[in-house]
Amino acid sequence: MGNLIWHEWSRYVSLTATVYTLWAAFWGILYRKFFWDFVGGTLRAPGGLQPADNVAFFIDIIVKAPVVQILIMLHAFALLALEFPAPFLKGTGIYRSIPLRIVMLFGQAFLAVLFYQGTNGTIYSLTAAIGYTRALMLGEEMKEAKDHRGRGGKA
Repeated sequence: MGNLIWHEWSRYVSLTATVYTLWAAFWGILYRKFFWDFVGGTLRAPGGLQPADNVAFFIDIIVKAPVVQILIMLHAFALLALEFPAPFLKGTGIYRSIPLRIVMLFGQAFLAVLFYQGTNGTIYSLTAAIGYTRALMLGEEMKEAKDHRGRGGKA
């Protein structure tokens, strides 16, 4: 048996987390709910849980206008372009940068935890960020793929 290549494993987890978060943002636009509205809220007999006044800003940018959901969609598309990778990013230093991926995954997790549908995407994004951090601590590098690897033809 071989050793686990942490950055490859983290890449697969990151792709899963990003696609999940993108899908959650889509549903978050349709069904808007601020996830942390129960903190400090008031429970009323007719009307249910009323969020506290100090979260009015988050209610405005998540429930009234889906700003966070749109931002997470744009962020997820950028992260997908980096992880998949897009043809214009393949072979560049940005594509091989593990710290950039860690920062982007933490940003994705921060935005996704704000709305209700994005909580699982947050957990997956943090898991991928931890895996990339482990790869960075082990000194793993993302090397260039060979030109003809995986094409099945004669080299």
